[in-house]
Amino acid sequence: MKEYQVILIDKSQKKTNAVLNFSDWEKANCLTDFCSPWKSDSFSKIEFRALWDLENLYFKFKVFDTEIYIDKKDDSIDSIGNSDRVEMFFRKDENLSPYYCLEMDTETRLMDFEAYPDWNFDFNWNWPKEHLELIKSKDEDGFTIEGRISISSLNDLNLIQNNTIETGIYRAKFSKNEKEEYEPTWISWVNPNTEKPNFHIASSFGKLVLLEGS
Repeated sequence: MKEYQVILIDKSQKKTNAVLNFSDWEKANCLTDFCSPWKSDSFSKIEFRALWDLENLYFKFKVFDTEIYIDKKDDSIDSIGNSDRVEMFFRKDENLSPYYCLEMDTETRLMDFEAYPDWNFDFNWNWPKEHLELIKSKDEDGFTIEGRISISSLNDLNLIQNNTIETGIYRAKFSKNEKEEYEPTWISWVNPNTEKPNFHIASSFGKLVLLEGS
């Protein structure tokens, strides 16, 4: 499994609950190793970073794409599912029984749910709001989604094993096809080696390794 090392920082350096200082993010390893195995078209650069401070896991997606598509008909699951977004899935083990999904569009609308194999999703389940925060920003290069997830909530779900969190990291990019309809390009950190796009499979996960020294 692919691994990403999450550096430990001093929690006293946080600027707010969800956003870290620029100097903190500079310490994080920068992950750019993404692929779209089901399409030959190129896609915009993605940078993923993560840090932790014993109390929280912090993550940051920077997507170098200014042509953002968002379905604004309502705030439903379907609307978020038809919009450009970034995603993180967390699992206890390769059995995926259960695993937990966070799908965040560029307005930080959140689709969070508990899932089981064979696309069995429970949308009535939600990550505890007090244990998850999201912040968005945009600039001339693209958009950024930053977040904070409490370590206690990850432990409550039994998602940290030996200082490792088995995690899927993804992006959905919507673009117009020849019929002038929006269709997704599916992008993943780990190539799941499936014939058709599928993030909801054990082979799409890697490991976030929580380092104990800063």
